[in-house]
Amino acid sequence: MTDQNIQDSILKKGYFYLNEGDFDIHLFHEGSYYKSYEFLGAHYITRLDIEAVRFVVWSPNATAIHLMGDFNDWDETQFPMQRIKGSSLWQICIPGVQMFDRYKYRITATDGQILYKADPYAFHAEERPETASKFYDLKGYIWHDSEWLKSREASDDYNRPISIYEVNLLSWRKKHDGKQYSYHDLAQELIPYVKEMNFTHIELMPIMEHPYDGSWGYQITGYYAPTSRFGTPKDFMYFVDTCHQNGIGVILDWVPGHYCKDAHGLYHFDGGSVFESHDYDKAHNDEWGTANFDYGKPEVKSFLISNLLYWHDYYHVDGIRIDAVAYMLYLNFGGKLLKNKYGGFENLEAVDFIKQMNEIVFKYYPNTLMMAEESTAWPMVSWPTASGGLGFNYKWNMGWMNDILEYMQLDPVFRSGFHKALTFTMTYAFSENFVLPLSHDEVVHGKKSLLEKMPGTYHEKFSNLKLLYAYMYAHPGKKLLFMGSEFGQFIEWNEWQALDWHLLNYDSHKNVQTFLKDLNGFYKTEACLYGVDTSYDGYEWIEVDNSKESIISFERIDADGHKLLAIFNFTPVGRNAHPIGVTQEGTYEVVLNSNSERYGGSSPSQKKNYQTENEPAFNRPYSIRIELPGLSAVYIKLKEEATHERR
Repeated sequence: MTDQNIQDSILKKGYFYLNEGDFDIHLFHEGSYYKSYEFLGAHYITRLDIEAVRFVVWSPNATAIHLMGDFNDWDETQFPMQRIKGSSLWQICIPGVQMFDRYKYRITATDGQILYKADPYAFHAEERPETASKFYDLKGYIWHDSEWLKSREASDDYNRPISIYEVNLLSWRKKHDGKQYSYHDLAQELIPYVKEMNFTHIELMPIMEHPYDGSWGYQITGYYAPTSRFGTPKDFMYFVDTCHQNGIGVILDWVPGHYCKDAHGLYHFDGGSVFESHDYDKAHNDEWGTANFDYGKPEVKSFLISNLLYWHDYYHVDGIRIDAVAYMLYLNFGGKLLKNKYGGFENLEAVDFIKQMNEIVFKYYPNTLMMAEESTAWPMVSWPTASGGLGFNYKWNMGWMNDILEYMQLDPVFRSGFHKALTFTMTYAFSENFVLPLSHDEVVHGKKSLLEKMPGTYHEKFSNLKLLYAYMYAHPGKKLLFMGSEFGQFIEWNEWQALDWHLLNYDSHKNVQTFLKDLNGFYKTEACLYGVDTSYDGYEWIEVDNSKESIISFERIDADGHKLLAIFNFTPVGRNAHPIGVTQEGTYEVVLNSNSERYGGSSPSQKKNYQTENEPAFNRPYSIRIELPGLSAVYIKLKEEATHERR
């Protein structure tokens, strides 16, 4: 439109159209518009000194679209959108739209059906159960995290401590009247707690807008909208900003595999297959009752890859955990018998998408975290695409998680027969860059809480749990623990209620919390546990095959050659003079003992020292003989090195 036409249209109709954005449109349809959120959706524009909002939506099958909302009393025909020439995008520009004005697209399908859809690119939405989008301008928030961002740019993620606290914001804690916390409330209470507990990162279960609390956020309707359950988008910016000011990184769960079928969402967006495949079997995830994204559509690629950059651009997030990658990679995951054009079960379009996605994200944000929850044996998940990998920089170690939880649930009498569960993990520990996850998936749906999984008496359950955590933190790989596990939540996680914080009135639970806090703090300052975390140069077995006593020990080694000895006794039988082979003479000091009185155990809290003997053990020239309590873990260092580390 010319300026005169725009002016005439505004005066006569109250809206106008723009003939611009050809390059943006081309990139979007090509699948390479990686910041499509700057064009699609609702954005302020100024023409002829008139401020308006331009709405742009992708709808390839619609015969007509009308915009309706608070700004026109929800009139269904007043504001007809116009298909942009040569594309499947529709647009309209409307003066007078206010912040927080609600709106929807009224879409006429080819069969005449009328659909009322939320904006796929909306930055804000009504709080459930309402379903409209809200106009929201993201600009204007003043960040205070420049120091954090500078330090992030200079970091080496592979060889630094990463200890993640996984959180469901709705059920972490509630107010006395049962109401949910806001983003501001969480900033004031959750962040100080995470900092006190010495975690390095918070991982948020999906906070993108979703209609049903019981989905935990994994069935999304608004990929670009932080859920309004807790406040506005700028409130969420404040939360992330406060995390960064307190030295805590923020990782978001992200769900690019599937989306829910709620009427206002992405499914059958204009009556046809838009975000999902035209092939019914490919489009439907019967196991979850959801729809799958079609990665072969370039516009879907633009939508999803842009979404990753959006959360980095506007919310300064530090990483993304990608949910259910196996469901993306395999056509037959979930029981279907689909095959690709070569006769295999791999989803070739998904593989190409994942590689492109990771390449683009790391191009813009080379120091971010891209963590895959991938539960199969797909090779090189966390290898660069240039080396034939999928391009993530981390993968959840589901094998380790399954083995150690199966082992720990055994009565110690039977653990000797399953010793391989402790040792097999090291045959593949460096095949990928791993995160060791004890996540929400392990404490729901009848699996029992981590504490309740532990066998034995009441006291032995807590001893086993501390032993599990000590083993986890000594094992190569980054750490992730679901909320409540740090103080020994007894019952399974229930998304409808807060954690059982009253348990901290009991010594056993308080002791576990103190142990986890100290363990995190030790991990953050002990370079042996993270300094060489991606190769066998940082790990060496000492005692590997003592299945009879269910004892293992190994060394973790930092880049300067300093060593930390980690010894584990998985039976209740204490060993008063257990030999440990060492390579250096001197005095060795216990630097952490899960059985310490400080944590409710029987060992004195003061540091214990051991002098080397000229007796070889485990193919090492010297040895020490240590007190190794039942169901306990002991970390030991050469005293000169331990003293040096503390200075």
